[in-house]
Amino acid sequence: MSPWTWILVPLLGGAIGYLTNYLAVRMIFRPVRPVKFLGLCFQGLVPRRQPELAESIGRIVGDHLLDHEDIARGLEGIDLESIVKEALDRGLARKVESLRSLPLVGGFLTDERIADLRDSLVKSLLKDRGALLDRFEETLEHGLDVKALVREKVAAFSVEKLEALVLEVASRELRTIELLGALLGILIGITQVLAMQALA
Repeated sequence: MSPWTWILVPLLGGAIGYLTNYLAVRMIFRPVRPVKFLGLCFQGLVPRRQPELAESIGRIVGDHLLDHEDIARGLEGIDLESIVKEALDRGLARKVESLRSLPLVGGFLTDERIADLRDSLVKSLLKDRGALLDRFEETLEHGLDVKALVREKVAAFSVEKLEALVLEVASRELRTIELLGALLGILIGITQVLAMQALA
């Protein structure tokens, strides 16, 4: 048997293995829109199944990764006092300005008195911080549907954006799949040459 057979058959097998795996990886996302060819309809797995994918990811995130209790625990670490102060400052600013224009009242509304009033309100609101956070959690439980939120976000992603996200995380693994296709093709090519030699 010619030495070229030992070279060309494994190389051809490697090229075919690499190409088939390369196409298989690309067909996870491409073509984005259905393409008809020889009576068959081709479309990437992700674009074709995006609604089901969004539903599954939403269910996994909502049931196993993140729920309202996790978000409420995250709220425990925030600086609630500064947030309330900022909200009061914004809410009171216009009213204070209009009251300052009144003849008798305006003179009493000094910056110090307003700051004292604000601090007093903040202390009063945060006196029972635990109850306030419990109320936040209760509101989140009834008003925040994590599953639906994630489902809607994933369903609204463009396929190109989903592809970029997957490639950002798994590009090395996908490249390994392509190279494994080449390696398996070479091994199959060598096996074929050995079989041909044994039968000759």
